[in-house]
Amino acid sequence: MNPKKAKKKKFDFVNRELSWLNFNERVLEEASDRTVPLIERLRFLGIFSNNLDEFFQVRFASVKRIAQSSKSGKKVLGGIEAKELLKSITNKVIEHQQKSNSILNEIENELKKERIYFINEKQVKPNQIQYLTDYFLEKVSPSLVTVILKEEYQDFTDNKTFLAIKMELNSKLKNPLEQNKIYAFIELPKQLERFIVLPIDENGNQFIMLLDDLIRFHFHLIFSMFDYKKIQGHMFKITRDGELDIEENFGKSYAEKIMNSVRDRIFADPVRLVHDKNIDPMTLQKVMDKLGVKSQKSLIPGGRHHRRADYMKFPSLGRNDLMYQKNIPLPVKNLGLEKNIMQAVSKKDYLIYTPYHSFSYLIKFLREAALDPNVKTIKITLYRLAKYSQVVSSLINAVKNGKKVVVYIELQARFDEENNINIADRLEKSGVQIIMGVRGLKVHSKICLVLRNEEGDIKKYGFVSTGNFNEHTAKVYTDYTLFTSNQKLLKDVSKVFNFLEVNYEFKRYKHLIVSPHYTYQRLVELIDNEIKNKVLGKKSRIRLKLNSITNYKIISKLYEASNAGVKIEMIVRGVCCLIPGIKNMSENIKVISVVDKYLEHPRIYIFENSGQPKIYISSADWMTRNFENRIEVSCPIYDTDLQNQILDTFNISWIDNVKSRLVNDFEEKNMTKKKYYKKKISI
Repeated sequence: MNPKKAKKKKFDFVNRELSWLNFNERVLEEASDRTVPLIERLRFLGIFSNNLDEFFQVRFASVKRIAQSSKSGKKVLGGIEAKELLKSITNKVIEHQQKSNSILNEIENELKKERIYFINEKQVKPNQIQYLTDYFLEKVSPSLVTVILKEEYQDFTDNKTFLAIKMELNSKLKNPLEQNKIYAFIELPKQLERFIVLPIDENGNQFIMLLDDLIRFHFHLIFSMFDYKKIQGHMFKITRDGELDIEENFGKSYAEKIMNSVRDRIFADPVRLVHDKNIDPMTLQKVMDKLGVKSQKSLIPGGRHHRRADYMKFPSLGRNDLMYQKNIPLPVKNLGLEKNIMQAVSKKDYLIYTPYHSFSYLIKFLREAALDPNVKTIKITLYRLAKYSQVVSSLINAVKNGKKVVVYIELQARFDEENNINIADRLEKSGVQIIMGVRGLKVHSKICLVLRNEEGDIKKYGFVSTGNFNEHTAKVYTDYTLFTSNQKLLKDVSKVFNFLEVNYEFKRYKHLIVSPHYTYQRLVELIDNEIKNKVLGKKSRIRLKLNSITNYKIISKLYEASNAGVKIEMIVRGVCCLIPGIKNMSENIKVISVVDKYLEHPRIYIFENSGQPKIYISSADWMTRNFENRIEVSCPIYDTDLQNQILDTFNISWIDNVKSRLVNDFEEKNMTKKKYYKKKISI
């Protein structure tokens, strides 16, 4: 199949943004699943909302910029014009918001059966008033930012949530100028707990009040200086363009440029305004004017409460029966935390699969390297880290023990820029050599190299991972980490670090697949090999586990393999622009998505290779940015036992009949009519 011809057909690919919304709908389905524990269902609602916030900051904002330009954007948007796509997105989001409101109401009703009640400001009982007032005066009132709206310019920036206040004064003035009305904004501070848990009453009932309702309950204290006869408070949330605009100022450091760009985000154009659908039109117009929202197309009507991302941190209430059962990490055979890990790795490779295995193995490896007098150098790439990172602590410990520590930290990890800059500053002050990324590329690889003096020679140790070195996300993200002392593999890892230091020199790798040098080309070679084997009557199959696949050229190559008869099995958690199951295009491709208790994060490439599988773990999804604009590492797994571990976990997901869903199971119809057919099936 000719890839150039494939790109011209509108039905060959699914639009990336609409595919992402379909993924987030799968997250929402987990919130509606009655087999999921109640508190976890609330948390899935939070994940859904948090995902949507980031989508509007990044993807929606990008489409909006295209729509505002002179270009249609059809070439990069899968055959859809940007303006048409914005309408489709808005309609889909409104539909999802309405569905999420219904789900929340259902969950709240289920919680009542567990004697857990949400109360608003009109449902407070007399014996609860003093507790709520004390809580408000002590913990909430000192942090509130309340601004009376005026005609002149007032600064309301950043992605924030407010209550829009409208007061009608006890004034005799009645005229068109509305001088008897006052408008104000109350910001909901992000540092405050969103859920106020009241003491359990004598009947064993648990009551919870949202922060915004607590504020409403105390309007009389906040606005005590005004003689009002009526007061209303409606919630709204503003989302702004989250793209970084890094200035070309050679007099500033890279870190300064990133921080300036992060700060500029708060002044970025608004892309979405979610508001209480019951807000009166005049108050809504005041909100739009103050926030610089010029188009009605940016409005998303919603329920009474917003910022539902806060539900991700919904309190446990001591109700373990309403949450997922905690799993005890499995031991890794012959790799005990009480033993010397580096000594074990010197004899064979080991693979951990968090959170089914403990992330502590990685920390223990770094702690050993920090203390071992024979270790001379530690090099590591860092992308997203915990705020109080044990990885960072281990690296600082290594410096204090006289080791040379080199850290390649990516400052442009989206929405983690400020944290990474602070960590880089802390590391540098501790004596760590910091290299802040590569100009024009994101360092997204997950690699570590340790150089150890053994009998006069330098022996390499290290690890390669599919996930960030973050002990918090390692509890909820599934990821593979390979510990190895394979000198041939680690020679290639060393070359990646050399490229990070001197990035005008391209390296050649014998084992690793590295972006931006060779990933796309090497993947094409591996796919071509499967096509060749199929033609020759040999064993052929491609199995992939990815977060996303959006690159049209690589999708066209998979279509070509499908047409040659190669069976392709894909587990794609998120965005999938590939359409499986279409005759004469992709009839040998099947795609599923698994959304469950843990976020499926590892990237795995499995090529049958005539019965001698080539298996890779990788940091790279099959997206253009991962091929061309990032430093990524895909690492082969050579140990047969470890290969079988990966095959086993892939197969377990592939035959799942509870949480897997078919992705893009389209009927072959004329997509030029802008009708998108999505068949959601739980297999």
